[in-house]
Amino acid sequence: MSTSPLIGPVPRVALSREEAAAALGISLDSFERHVQPDVRLIRRGRLRLVPVCELERWAAEQAEPTLGRR
Repeated sequence: MSTSPLIGPVPRVALSREEAAAALGISLDSFERHVQPDVRLIRRGRLRLVPVCELERWAAEQAEPTLGRR
């Protein structure tokens, strides 16, 4: 029996393209067309991962100010 403490959930630092699209609430097709060209990807063979920080950066850059807010 192992004596190491239980490890809680491990935070994700990168998502698959499908997961990234779901995190943004858009389809994979929309992600590939409108988001993927503007974010850096981790490429390993056929695997493509999107760093969470890239999604957060992209979303912040795309956000528009609320009208009437000063």
